[in-house]
Amino acid sequence: MRGLFWLVLAGCAATLVWLVWHIRRKAEERRLAEEARVAAFMSGLPVARPAPSDTAGASMPVAPPAPAHANDVAPQRLLFDAAHKAGEAGEPALAIQLYARLLARYPATAFAGEARAAVERLKKKLVKN
Repeated sequence: MRGLFWLVLAGCAATLVWLVWHIRRKAEERRLAEEARVAAFMSGLPVARPAPSDTAGASMPVAPPAPAHANDVAPQRLLFDAAHKAGEAGEPALAIQLYARLLARYPATAFAGEARAAVERLKKKLVKN
């Protein structure tokens, strides 16, 4: 009977160790997937890179990225929807950034009027908080 008790206790300990290992592994997988999503998202953003310098140490100006084509309606809609949802979720700063990104990439977008109006609303909301 005593041997059975120790066998059950060892089984419980092994199960507990496996459970901790499993939870940590899943958390690590989620963290890596999140980092991959952030990296994929950030790779699509214009990044300010340091300009190559000449021997005198002066740097050449870096040209801003060219605006995307105006006929890319799907990415415009995605940015607009993401900004709108961020505003609804109580994240006015993020929503303003997304609207600004939309207007910077697509200055002649059909969503420009709605985006500018939403930014003004969100700025007022941000000032109140």
